[in-house]
Amino acid sequence: MPRTAITPTRDENYPEWYQQVVKAADLAENSDVRGCMVIKPWGYAIWENIQRRLDAMFKATGHENAYFPLFIPMSFLEKEAEHVEGFAKECAVVTHHRLEPDGKGGLQPAPSAKLDEPLIVRPTSETIIGATFARWVQSYRDLPILINQWANVVRWELRTRMFLRTTEFLWQEGHTVHATPEEAQRETRQMLDVYAEFAEGSMAMPVIKGEKTAGERFPGAVATYSIEAMMQDRKALQAGTSHFLGQNFSKAQEIKFQSESGDLEYAWTTSWGVSTRLVGGLIMTHADDDGLVLPPKLAPAHVVILPIYRNDEERAAVLPFCERLKSDLAAQQYDGEPVRVRVDDRDLRGGDKKWQWVKRGVPVRLEIGPRDIAGGELMPARRDSADKPAKIGRDAFVVGIGRLLGEIQQSLFDRAAVARTAATVKIDSLAEFEKFFTPKNADQPEIHGGLAYCHFVDSAEMDAKLKDLKATVRCVPLDGEDEPGKCLFTGQPSTRRGVFAKAY
Repeated sequence: MPRTAITPTRDENYPEWYQQVVKAADLAENSDVRGCMVIKPWGYAIWENIQRRLDAMFKATGHENAYFPLFIPMSFLEKEAEHVEGFAKECAVVTHHRLEPDGKGGLQPAPSAKLDEPLIVRPTSETIIGATFARWVQSYRDLPILINQWANVVRWELRTRMFLRTTEFLWQEGHTVHATPEEAQRETRQMLDVYAEFAEGSMAMPVIKGEKTAGERFPGAVATYSIEAMMQDRKALQAGTSHFLGQNFSKAQEIKFQSESGDLEYAWTTSWGVSTRLVGGLIMTHADDDGLVLPPKLAPAHVVILPIYRNDEERAAVLPFCERLKSDLAAQQYDGEPVRVRVDDRDLRGGDKKWQWVKRGVPVRLEIGPRDIAGGELMPARRDSADKPAKIGRDAFVVGIGRLLGEIQQSLFDRAAVARTAATVKIDSLAEFEKFFTPKNADQPEIHGGLAYCHFVDSAEMDAKLKDLKATVRCVPLDGEDEPGKCLFTGQPSTRRGVFAKAY
């Protein structure tokens, strides 16, 4: 069996493999605060690229960035009963504004500093932003309001996994206000399309666009839409959501406007968001048993150059060559941006440096020594391929780097799409459904299951069976067609199939 840089492999223990990839790629580490992580420079650079690309897409659709308070008065959440019920168990609460010595060498909240009203550390911002919008909106002329916020969020998670589920995480949340339900619904679907375009075009991650069932809706929403992706362990990942909130939050926060006819009406609102969970999705879609594999559009570096030399004389020849090559590559364009190149001249063994960059997932790696310079040819190693690198002339490589990166980007998408197709089935019997989602080894489940398209009707019977199998209905695909059938769980008539999967 060939040795791998990551132990265990995906097939041996997928959850532990994931943790080891995060560590080996130097993306993040557990912090001294339970359930929180430190995002390290390489991991944060990936998030910055995600943020930068999405931010440009948001602004292209007319949205502006703003910032709202981290703390939310408890009374704001209490105004929207369904919302507070949905988040109550995850809320962190601030009750005091000062500490004092406890007389035993430590500190304690000062009894005299108890807040008149507890503050909730932001789990999401619909309520506080809604209260702000109530001040901003007076007339139909003030609408629409199209706002996005880049921020951190706290949700008190019992079981955490870096990037996928942490107590504190980074995200963006869009919040908009509209004069009509039709306009708000168009906004909701438009932002779902933006997320899908980003996931497939930048992350090279195929997704399904769909509507959540009533039980899976965002608390307080009229309708919730999501993009769902399949990871390499055949589990689904909800990668982004967009919510049509109707007038629920407007009525709770008194967002009213005078219409063209002069009537006072409640506004229609939306919210939508993605988070650092996308980095987890990136890992689980593309990484292999040697570490991270990055799609070029999100890679902090497209090309890393590793100078190889044995003495000062060789160093004097190799380093200038590498720096000129870096400059020439950086003058080229990929996807409308300069090619990102690094020269790694650290005093480390060549093999150690090579494997560090393999594990970090850089799309193209170049090892350059005196022979390469003398021959005028390079041997670029593609991270998406285990094939032996082929020789190419220096100038030809420079001119073709944009095309090469495009090929890598597409190959990663195609590979993920093929894997998803292979693990997607239509199921029309409960026995087949149970077999599909039941592992052979219950103590340490192997990779099994996938995406199952099934007829269903929301019911207690379905919920009970799904709980037993640890599966969920992910969404009802928007591109699905009406198709008569029977619910697997109740036998009742059904007109559409939903997507079922085990999920993160």
